Amino acid sequence: MNISMKRIKAFFLDVFRNFRSKFILMTALVLIDVQRGLQEIAFYGTERNNPEAEENCGRLLNYFRKNQLPVFHVKHNSTNLSSPLHPSKLGNDFHSAVQPMINETIFEKAVNSAFIGTNLEASLKAQNITDLVIAGLTIEHCISTSVRMASNLGFNVVLVSDATAAFDKMGYDGNKYPAEVIFHAELANLQDEFASIKDTETLLSELDKLF
Repeated sequence: MNISMKRIKAFFLDVFRNFRSKFILMTALVLIDVQRGLQEIAFYGTERNNPEAEENCGRLLNYFRKNQLPVFHVKHNSTNLSSPLHPSKLGNDFHSAVQPMINETIFEKAVNSAFIGTNLEASLKAQNITDLVIAGLTIEHCISTSVRMASNLGFNVVLVSDATAAFDKMGYDGNKYPAEVIFHAELANLQDEFASIKDTETLLSELDKLF
């Protein structure tokens, strides 16, 4: 009886380990536009929320590196000569918290979606990746667009809420909408239909249980 129970336990342990390994191998971190220029608030508005967003992106990156999980960086090359993200500007550089390693793939884009004009989709599918953890800047532009498109392409998406941010906006009606309002409205629009929303601590705690 004891031998049978041990065999049963060993069987289910192997099943769990196989499931865990497959899940881990199918999950990738996609960091979008974590660049120095997005700290130049005056160009984009008058305020930005989540000043810790870049540091949380760094926490995610360090975790994925430590556990040898796939990482992809996306950089925005603005075509606007006055933009801090124009390739001629220092703001185009990656933020110090997420400097890519030599073995990490970088995709460069000139539009809001990380999937347009890049090989990101093909690279993910070539590695049989089905689940994406997305973080970066800003939620009302490239993050929202990329999350929606990732979902439409069939990927399961987790958007990390405290690893992204928004700027305030002037509305068509002449009213100014604070960064926090823009931020939470975008999260509400993306939740469930396009992505699961989790903060850094919650996500890392959940991933820890798989190791």
